[in-house]
Amino acid sequence: MSLIDTIKKIPKAELHLHIEGSLTPELMWNLAAKHSVSLPYNSVEEIAAAYNFSDLQSFLDLYYAGAGVLIDEDDFYQLMWAYLSRCHEENIVHTEIMFDPQTHTERGIEFATFMAGFLRAMQDAEQQFGISSYLIMSFLRHLPESSAFETLEQAKPYFSDIHAVGLDSSELGHPPSKFERVFKQAKQHGFKIVAHAGEEGPASYIWEAINLLEVDRIDHGVRCQEDAELMTYLKEKQIPLTVCPLSNLKLCVIDDMKQHNILTLLEEGLLVTVNSDDPTYFGGFLNDNFIALSESLDVSEEHVKALAKNSFTASFLPEDKKRQYINQIDDDDFRK
Repeated sequence: MSLIDTIKKIPKAELHLHIEGSLTPELMWNLAAKHSVSLPYNSVEEIAAAYNFSDLQSFLDLYYAGAGVLIDEDDFYQLMWAYLSRCHEENIVHTEIMFDPQTHTERGIEFATFMAGFLRAMQDAEQQFGISSYLIMSFLRHLPESSAFETLEQAKPYFSDIHAVGLDSSELGHPPSKFERVFKQAKQHGFKIVAHAGEEGPASYIWEAINLLEVDRIDHGVRCQEDAELMTYLKEKQIPLTVCPLSNLKLCVIDDMKQHNILTLLEEGLLVTVNSDDPTYFGGFLNDNFIALSESLDVSEEHVKALAKNSFTASFLPEDKKRQYINQIDDDDFRK
């Protein structure tokens, strides 16, 4: 079996995926037509061309504009169903999916509308494909902490449907410390905690996420290499990093995939995983990220197996389910 075949067939979990960032140009175009939403584009091709942005902020501008076509429950169902169908194609057997309530509530969409669509698609995917999925409710860090508190309150009827609370959007100028109080409250409600840190922001943001937000996982975290003490801590505590290679390239965190440090971090004993972040905007879903790494770095089959096993170890699955999937990889069951 070739390395590409191994990548495609090995069971995987995805832990860093923004559902709004999986909106395809085709679905954006179709939903805009359905709701008579005016887009600054004249075709699907023009939308696809617009995905050629240069930095995080220009991406976010397009991202929020695209979210404007998501209006009724079925729109959110279609969005989630399209992603989970892709998971089935890529042998992603478990996924932990970030969603941004404020992106929708700020434009008048009810919490019940998107939650109903998401949950219906997740239930259908479990029944039809056997894919398990958890929701991670993420706060937008460019908005004030008071808005995050409001969002946490609005989410109360759905607490049993949400596994974790996260922090995303523009990192620079919005350190984790800005949200220390709301994450303390979220933790009191029993949620797992994740936060974007150390992508555009410095290694000190990773320390803040660990010490102030008490995270269970760091999203991105690739700039941890700038702090030797932090590297040691992440290795000793096995705090997972949900790394997104194509995202790092697209947003100029690195200039060339050959510069990516994921194998260095893996070989140093850190619990790193591969993820797609915002796949339609950043040029690839999960398997595309693995393949991009294999084309630019000296990736072996053992690296792929280690990264796939890490994805389960770092997940919020029950321990017995983690062990089941890891055993499948160790026993090469996916080759049969």
